[in-house]
Amino acid sequence: MTIPSTPTLPDPTRPHAAIPRGAWLVLLAAFLGWMFDGLEQGIFPLIARPALQQMLGKKSPDIGAWIGYITAAWLVGAAVGGLLFGWLGDRLGRVRGMALSVLVYSAFTGLGYFAQQPWHLLVLRLLAALGMGGEWSLGVALVMECWPNNRRPILAGVIGISANLGFAITGVMGLIFQVSIDSWRWVMLLGLSPAVLTLLIRLFVPESEKWRHSVSTAQPNQPVREVMRPPLLSKAILGIALSSVALIGTWGAVQLSISPWVNKLAPDPRLHTSAKSLFLIAIGAIVGCFVSALLAEKLGRRITYFGMCLLSFAATKVLFGYFHTFGPGMMVMMFLVGALTASFFGWLPLYLPELFPTRVRATGQGIAYNTGRILAAGGAIWGGKLVDYYHEDYARSAAIITLVYLVGMIIIWFAPETRGKALPE
Repeated sequence: MTIPSTPTLPDPTRPHAAIPRGAWLVLLAAFLGWMFDGLEQGIFPLIARPALQQMLGKKSPDIGAWIGYITAAWLVGAAVGGLLFGWLGDRLGRVRGMALSVLVYSAFTGLGYFAQQPWHLLVLRLLAALGMGGEWSLGVALVMECWPNNRRPILAGVIGISANLGFAITGVMGLIFQVSIDSWRWVMLLGLSPAVLTLLIRLFVPESEKWRHSVSTAQPNQPVREVMRPPLLSKAILGIALSSVALIGTWGAVQLSISPWVNKLAPDPRLHTSAKSLFLIAIGAIVGCFVSALLAEKLGRRITYFGMCLLSFAATKVLFGYFHTFGPGMMVMMFLVGALTASFFGWLPLYLPELFPTRVRATGQGIAYNTGRILAAGGAIWGGKLVDYYHEDYARSAAIITLVYLVGMIIIWFAPETRGKALPE
């Protein structure tokens, strides 16, 4: 079957040029794709315990370990998807790859309705994550290539906001709709909702003119090979390290631990502690993502990353070390932890595209970000085992994992400062 070509997009190279309609369509499609991505990510923390309690029994000692395994599978799937769809985006186009990635993650999330065993959930989350990881890489490349350079900091903040808006919607849904052993399957069906977005992307979203020009003038490229050898290899390694710190901290500690931790502190389902926590973290993340991108443009990429690591380390130590009851103080601290630990996801969409030329940008940032997800998967498995080792002391295990932020405070000084520079061609 021949896929119809998408319209091209004028390249607004002048800083104050009027933004063409096509650029707004690109941003809208990417925003919705990332928002649904965040919603799909938030589904599992919301349904994890009731789903596994139904499958394993309410008192099963293996629930914490399975949460770790499934989270790790999601991260590995997202990593592979970022590489796969990043490669497709550099070879076949950003728009085609993005539409397919959205279809993949919506279909396999919806199929979670039929899961009967923990390993069913694990496999379906892994397959859904293929699309989620791909959508992030392609959406970032497409937006950054279709908008003027001076708009990139704001766009990076919007990227971070969109995913966390989806995560916040999941939290609100948990407040309104009681997720229990009997109702968690219906939540999975929400995963089918983004499927309609694929049709809209293919019909209305224009392709990146920069990508079209790059592939028409360059030699037939092998993006993975080019990224993984000098001179881009050193940038890829730095991107992997910087992404890993953010992802291990977020997934190995915050996402893995907070929801089951507060459920244990306040087990009465009528308190909606898990949903409240997800919502507060997501609202904090929305603020943190936007502010971090603006600070990176104002202060520089390196000093901003250093500050995010320092403050994330301090905030997580306070949350997991000094709060032992669910109440207003803990809720305020969750907002702050959400803002600080998620601030990296406003910084990364700004910085990673600045490391790679157009012809391999989707592949390069996909390798950097998604290899970090693989390392974060190890952190999630290790975190799950720490939870079991410490007899479901989620706070203690999370406090150990967040030591990774100290590593980030060192690595960032080996990375190039890219503030004020145009995207490399």
